[in-house]
Amino acid sequence: MPTEEIVLPWPARVLHPNSRAHWATLAKARRAARVQALLLAREAGWHRRQWPQGRLHVWIDGYAKDRRRRDHDGFLASLKAHLDGIADAMGVDDSRFVPHPWIKDETTQPPEVRIRITGDPNGQ
Repeated sequence: MPTEEIVLPWPARVLHPNSRAHWATLAKARRAARVQALLLAREAGWHRRQWPQGRLHVWIDGYAKDRRRRDHDGFLASLKAHLDGIADAMGVDDSRFVPHPWIKDETTQPPEVRIRITGDPNGQ
């Protein structure tokens, strides 16, 4: 039975658009993030699941290690490779994704990102 949610580690700092990392370092981090997300999505059974037609709403809940303010746009951009890996596992084009990023006030150790995908814009 496929699980409803997958949990990813907090994205590597190098994946943030403001990191200005060397292209080779960035490429290696992107590749690792994509593969990791693909494997976690497959482990959750998302490759066997029947997804609704049309837009897929991606609910992205970030739980940072501390309560510092963070940029939601940068957070979402740093997850691009992860979302590509999830789309690969699901067998869908990621252009169908409508992301809903939200960095929560709660913190966790280690920091994590919880992703849930629905066909409903209300998250159901």
